[in-house]
Amino acid sequence: MRIGILTSGGDCQSLNATMRGLVKTLYQNVKDLEIIGFLSGYKGLMFGDYKIMKPSDFSGIINIGGTILGTSRCPFKKMQVIENGFNKVEAMIQTYKKLKLDCLVVLGGNGSLKSANLLAQNGLNIIALPKTIDNDTWGTDYTFGYQSAIDIATNYLDQIHTTAASHNRIFIVEIMGHKVGHICLAAGIASGADVILLPEIPYDIEKIAAAIKQREMAGKKFTIIACSEGAISKAEAALTKKQYKLKVAAREGHSVVYDIAKQLSHYTDSEIRVSCVGHVQRGGNPCPYDRLMATRFGIEGASLIMNNDFGKLVVYKDNSVTAIPLIESAGKLKYVDVNSEEVNQAKLLGISFGD
Repeated sequence: MRIGILTSGGDCQSLNATMRGLVKTLYQNVKDLEIIGFLSGYKGLMFGDYKIMKPSDFSGIINIGGTILGTSRCPFKKMQVIENGFNKVEAMIQTYKKLKLDCLVVLGGNGSLKSANLLAQNGLNIIALPKTIDNDTWGTDYTFGYQSAIDIATNYLDQIHTTAASHNRIFIVEIMGHKVGHICLAAGIASGADVILLPEIPYDIEKIAAAIKQREMAGKKFTIIACSEGAISKAEAALTKKQYKLKVAAREGHSVVYDIAKQLSHYTDSEIRVSCVGHVQRGGNPCPYDRLMATRFGIEGASLIMNNDFGKLVVYKDNSVTAIPLIESAGKLKYVDVNSEEVNQAKLLGISFGD
């Protein structure tokens, strides 16, 4: 059995743990096995840049972040575009056939899963594993890397909390989440943030200012605002996609937190500071929960391979690791449900969403 494996898109803390779980399971149960690791994601598959892996390559990596294979971004919208006569899809298919692979395992987020589904539609045996700190892959309750990102964002907000309280300042903290706000919502609640701004809930700056004023009247002289990088105002939500992109491109630092800080300065005399958690959210070592989930995902992926059950995405649903047809998930995002129990409970607690 010859199995190809690649990691695509942004890195996250549990890629190595997932590969370890999959490969160790295969080595335990398949007598004649060869693992081929493609370097730098889909680029490695396109250009035949790979290495023959050994069992020792997957030892001692469960607690190591990043990816031992390297990764890159290959946008799906460009995947079928022929550039300078180079057909990316055909090149990947030819590499797969040349190496006589029995299956290709793809660890990736939404764009990578769309490309994986494209390869499956072209006749390749594909198994996909949902990698994204954003937890926005449709069809699964959890994606590996999510809890580690929450832990880091929460710790960052905790650190900001003490300095905000000491100086009686308003802090607006940018948290990763361009299209969905799962990390910001979870970290905001866990850290005791006063305002949480999500892409799914357009905000009104006057409502945010009112929440700050209410805190000041209660004797609380500082405010923590947890803000998804994709947070959007009600006015911006009414713009066309093109108009909104132009506005984002013109922003100071290309970040919404600067817009919010500037607008809030007209409503309060308190000092306002902005801060960005940044790429550390997907860096460093995976937390224990992610190591556990990543291992379970990898084991399920190996089981699918051993049962010749291809074209599947491993998912976590109803407290069980299982799989769904890849085509059902590819191209779909799992947004924060604005009417969810989590959001409603946060509102009952007194957290403002600026709406």
